[in-house]
Amino acid sequence: MVEDLNEFIKELSRVYDPDSEDTYVTLYFSKGTDKKFIDHRIKACNSVLKGEEQKNFNATMDDIKNILKKNIGNNIAVFASHKHNFQKYISLTTPVENLLIVDSSPYLRPLARLLDEWESFTLVLINSNYAKIFSISLGRVDNIKKLSKDIMNKHKKGGWSQARFNRLRKGAIHTFFSEVVEELEKRSDKQIIIAGPGTSKNQFIDMLPKNLRNKIIDVIDIDMDDEDKLIKNSLHLISEKEKRTSYEIVQHLKEEILKDGLAVYGVKDTIDAAKNGQIEILIIQKNYKLPGWICENCQIVETGFKKHCPYCGKKTSQVDMLEEIIEFAERTDAEVEFTDDEEIANLGHVAGLLRFK
Repeated sequence: MVEDLNEFIKELSRVYDPDSEDTYVTLYFSKGTDKKFIDHRIKACNSVLKGEEQKNFNATMDDIKNILKKNIGNNIAVFASHKHNFQKYISLTTPVENLLIVDSSPYLRPLARLLDEWESFTLVLINSNYAKIFSISLGRVDNIKKLSKDIMNKHKKGGWSQARFNRLRKGAIHTFFSEVVEELEKRSDKQIIIAGPGTSKNQFIDMLPKNLRNKIIDVIDIDMDDEDKLIKNSLHLISEKEKRTSYEIVQHLKEEILKDGLAVYGVKDTIDAAKNGQIEILIIQKNYKLPGWICENCQIVETGFKKHCPYCGKKTSQVDMLEEIIEFAERTDAEVEFTDDEEIANLGHVAGLLRFK
């Protein structure tokens, strides 16, 4: 089972078979779907595969079925090759389009789009003596950490002086907040939302180190017992932030194009830049596919159809060109942004902001 989707995608982007176009099987399957879909795709694939490739496919499907048996009731993405003793999978919180694809490498586009649309973040619900830290990924609460501390709330007459009581209470709260900070330091999310009633959350923010304070994208005033409402509001906030980010990226791209700056567009130029590690942010038109071919031996990718590579003579694989660009981009730690902005369609359905020219 895989937890970190970003690292998972990067790992998968480096996996391919240079000697065969039909080695890896990718399955995206939503819970509640009739498994006749899988049976239908198995039958279709077996009708065109022959020899060793067919044997590997059927053995791989047996491996995948075993994984499905252990994950009944989950949306799931599975990547496997019996030939290479390779089985990876991830449970998904949101339904996905059912796909079963046989290729020389795992099919990543649906995962990359999920990662773009559902950024992970940390949500902190806190008051002066109690905190809940939620790790939220792909729209799902993955983990909850609870922290609490007994804090003196009232000053009794005849005991300590009011000033001493206040110092002790303030020190206890500071100690508690420090424990929460230590827990946040262990997390790798790039976005944090702080929530809670009254002024305690603001006092907590004031003592955060700069690296954590810079990750805060919003502060929400809410009662401690309104968790469901808080999570719903936080997911909406993250979704709206992603829409704004997507818009701003496209605007930045247009500005760079107008001044002949750090931008590239169109399939040919973008794929060359991705292979060279030049792309900082890859921008893909949602739902668009472009047929092409790849030679896994020399990593040449072009549109159209060729049975054999014109450069080395080896057999090619038929591919979605945009999928191949995504794989090249992931291998070089580029960010992938999906958009339905009409400007990207006009620019050739794919573009990139560059690290260098």
